[in-house]
Amino acid sequence: MKILMFLGTVRDSTPPRPARLGERVAKACLASFSSQHGDHEIELVDALDYPLEPIFKPHFSYSKSQVPSELDELAKKIASADGYIMVSPEYNHSMSPALANLLNHFGSSLFSYKPSAIVTYSAGQWGGMRAAIGMRTFLSELGCLPVSSMIHVPKAQNIFSEDGGLLEGEDQSEWFGYFGRTFNQLIWWAQAAVNHKTHIDPQDMIRAFTRDPSQRNAP
Repeated sequence: MKILMFLGTVRDSTPPRPARLGERVAKACLASFSSQHGDHEIELVDALDYPLEPIFKPHFSYSKSQVPSELDELAKKIASADGYIMVSPEYNHSMSPALANLLNHFGSSLFSYKPSAIVTYSAGQWGGMRAAIGMRTFLSELGCLPVSSMIHVPKAQNIFSEDGGLLEGEDQSEWFGYFGRTFNQLIWWAQAAVNHKTHIDPQDMIRAFTRDPSQRNAP
């Protein structure tokens, strides 16, 4: 399996300290995933690495000769992945605008018929769970349905060090076990989807909307 992990924070200012708290959570998730699923491939996609144009224009709106190389490369990675892990802070009870903006640059056909996992965090006590609820709807519309188990990390600055390791007093086996419940579901569903696609191609069975939005309408 090939998994893409999206880190959806670009905020490098305070408050709260430390800046880019999501880097710690993402590194911890990578370590946990690799320790339990080392036979699968995982790659981090950092929203901070994709400075996008001031005027929104998604990947699929460009001609093939004019699409920015960074967007085209990421589109290929999304299409070839078997599942996704979305790591987001909570801003105003919602997912990161940077993560939503990045994902909105790509059509749902690249994500469809694959599972996703939701990871949220916060500097406070709720762990981003309110953002996670909204992310379930967002990811479902993209077509990468989120697995039922989610990961929420409250007060992440008191749990993980800058390199993603556990701070003193934290139990790695407990945290990796907590992460593992979600990642195990993700791998199970990803493998199931890959296996089923060998028997039934979803693109042949369920036609994409290719002409106009009215194709969604009831008769």
